[in-house]
Amino acid sequence: MIRFGPDICKDFQSASEREWLETNGIGGFASSTVSGANTRRYHGLLTAAVRPPLGRITMLSKFEEAVTVGGKTFELSANQYPNKIYPEGFKFLKEFRLDPFPVWLFDLEGVLLEKKIFMKAGENTTVCRWSVIGGPRQPEIPLTLKPLFSFTDYHALRRETADFKRDYEEETGRVAVKPVSGLPEIFLNHNARRVEKTGFWYRDFEYAIERERGFDFREDLFQPFALEFDLAEDAAVVIASTERREPADAAEFEKAELARRAALIEASGAENDFQKQMVLAADQFIVARGAGKTVIAGYPWFSDWGRDTMIALSGLTLSTGRPEIAREILLEYSRHISEGMLPNRFPDAGDEAEYNTVDATLWYFEAVRAYARETGDLDFVRKELYAHLADIIFCHLRGTRYNIHVDTDGLLWAGEEGTQLTWMDAKYGAEVFTPRRGKPVEIQALWYNALRVMEDFARRFDKAEDEKKYAQMAAIAREHFTRAFWNEADQCLFDVVANGHRDASIRPNQIFAVSLHHAIFDDAARAGKIVEKVEKLLLTPVGLRSLAPGDAGYRPVYKGSPYERDSAYHQGTVWAWPIGAFIDALRKTAPDAGEAEAKIARILKGFEEHLTEAGVGQISEIFDAEPPFRPRGCFAQAWSVAEVLRVLMK
Repeated sequence: MIRFGPDICKDFQSASEREWLETNGIGGFASSTVSGANTRRYHGLLTAAVRPPLGRITMLSKFEEAVTVGGKTFELSANQYPNKIYPEGFKFLKEFRLDPFPVWLFDLEGVLLEKKIFMKAGENTTVCRWSVIGGPRQPEIPLTLKPLFSFTDYHALRRETADFKRDYEEETGRVAVKPVSGLPEIFLNHNARRVEKTGFWYRDFEYAIERERGFDFREDLFQPFALEFDLAEDAAVVIASTERREPADAAEFEKAELARRAALIEASGAENDFQKQMVLAADQFIVARGAGKTVIAGYPWFSDWGRDTMIALSGLTLSTGRPEIAREILLEYSRHISEGMLPNRFPDAGDEAEYNTVDATLWYFEAVRAYARETGDLDFVRKELYAHLADIIFCHLRGTRYNIHVDTDGLLWAGEEGTQLTWMDAKYGAEVFTPRRGKPVEIQALWYNALRVMEDFARRFDKAEDEKKYAQMAAIAREHFTRAFWNEADQCLFDVVANGHRDASIRPNQIFAVSLHHAIFDDAARAGKIVEKVEKLLLTPVGLRSLAPGDAGYRPVYKGSPYERDSAYHQGTVWAWPIGAFIDALRKTAPDAGEAEAKIARILKGFEEHLTEAGVGQISEIFDAEPPFRPRGCFAQAWSVAEVLRVLMK
């Protein structure tokens, strides 16, 4: 349980900087802040995935909530309008806790009101419940809920328009709303004593994070009716869903969801609060895709990305005792291999996958290796995956999209003018900020690892010719890598080698040459030097800087317009996910294992403390490169959680 008291809850800025997240396992989610004020276009009580895991539509933005106790009305909501916060319901907050889902406790002059929100797994369904749990008995405690609807693509903002349908259909215990043609209905299944027609537009909500990010930050929301309850008689329940449900189902849904989350923790073997919370955080990224599974790369705006999925697979599934999910993901992605490449991402609009990455495919080999090692399920690899993996190697030898091909030195070349194929993929318009065309260091490490993985599988599957071929290719790649990439002057590795040019930028990419299971860099003394260099210049309490301070391109703060942010994205900005590789490399090279583990414990402590800073119970995508290392980007990122969890559970 993560808990905040009045010192955080009653401070609008502090409470609004802390975001909560509920997910449903099919791509839908609910999210907002501790204060109750929406600060992003993505905040809402029901963002439904109408084409799971994508096609996400923000349907119900929020409720305006008012409770009357002893003739005095307390408005519990909070909104930022131009030059005004109204209402200021956070001033009545006694506590907020994640237990395991979001729970608010309001103190209304001695009457204690609890609100909780959670999503039902497998459905576009959010359950909201308000109940009095303490204080002097009252003859009547009226609660009025006014739903505010947006009904728009979750990347967009709603503005008042004449074609937004204002009517609704009412039946006992249910109100159906469908204000936009072509989108699903939403049902507010409720136990209210009365539904009162209203029909107002609430205009000019302001979203602070959108303004900070240089985007349109104002929205209008429609309020068609009010629901009235008496909390003195019973708890108020609203099940907002694309399905018809009964209010009485809420208790069973809550019981089932609590049991599901408890089972996740038990299966993982988590032993302390940090591990347990990380297991629950990991679960939020695993979603259905077709008959299989995939990974949402980050909330609130990412879809499922091949690179992120393969990097995150081990931590999200194998480290949490869910190898069957890993198997489903590996099998699902095998169906999308094209010209020897895994998709980089599945876009929100349309069904055509995008194949514009060099590393997603190579991370697939590492994900398969980790699965096979964890489960011993070699029969699955042999029957379902080996032929795909072999075809990928062949396509890279022959050459595939974006000039990706094996060069004469056995190393892997990638890139064309105007492309960005590695994880450092920021681009604004036609400008690519870190093109890294040629032979990026981590791509060579991943290529070598893939060849050794194939050598191992070929040996186990009695494919002697394949085994010999992959072993020879790996040996050639390693021999040329060592000569090409060692930077004697800086005692570390070059970042990119291309056409005689060697990029001496000190970035975290070099750590993978040491950290991967089959490490391409086998010089123990020099490997230790690489780890020392990365630790000295790139390590922070929340991850690794993407570029060393002192470099001419170093950008310590990630903020401003989209162009300013994109140009800083990989130019110093701290990323959480490479911390897993750093810890692996440290464990491999440290002369004293005890000292190394003590250092690792200190590193992981920074992430544990971060769980209360931005996305409550989650780990952010990125951070500023200098103290106080302010969280930026997505407040919940799959590979951030996965890599911390993977090394935490070892």
